[in-house]
Amino acid sequence: MAWWKAWGSRDDVSSFVDPALALQDAQDLYAAGEKIRGTDEMKFITILCTRSATHLLRVFEEYEKIANKSIEDSIKSETHGSLEEAMLTVVKCTQNLHSYFAERLYYAMKGAGTRDGTLIRNIVSRSEIDLNLIKCHFKKMYGKTLSSMIMEDTSGDYKNALLSLVGSDP
Repeated sequence: MAWWKAWGSRDDVSSFVDPALALQDAQDLYAAGEKIRGTDEMKFITILCTRSATHLLRVFEEYEKIANKSIEDSIKSETHGSLEEAMLTVVKCTQNLHSYFAERLYYAMKGAGTRDGTLIRNIVSRSEIDLNLIKCHFKKMYGKTLSSMIMEDTSGDYKNALLSLVGSDP
C-alpha cells in the first residue's frame, strides 16, 4: 500500500503491540535517520502516522536502545521547521496527551501577551473530553493551577468564560 493511502488509518482501538513489529519499526526509523547521511522523512511520517499510540510507545523504547538517544533527539537532529514540529507533536501526544495540552495552555499564557487563539481552542476542544486530567497535569508540571494562571493573564467576560469552562480546581 502506498504511504499516502495509509494516512488516517491509525489503529488506536487495539492496545495489542506486536513486539517484533515494534522492533522492526525502531530499526527502520534508525536506518532512515541516524544510520544514514540525510533522512528518509517518509519512513518517519509513515510510522508516526499509521501506528497506534501503544505501538509507538514500544517503538520509542526500542529506538532508544538501538540509537542510544531518544526519538525526540533524533527528530531534532534529522529534521527542521514544520516537519520537525509536527513529528515532535506526534511524539509528545503519544507519550502523554494530557501533559502535551497542559504545556500548550501554559505557553499560551506565559510571558508577555496571551496567545488567545491557542488558549481558547485548547480549553474549548478539551472541555468535555479530558480537561480535568489536563488541569491535574498542569498543576504537577507548573506548580500552579490552570484557573490561577487564567485569572492572572486574562480579564473581564473573557476571563469569566474561560473560568466557567475550566471549572473548579482539582
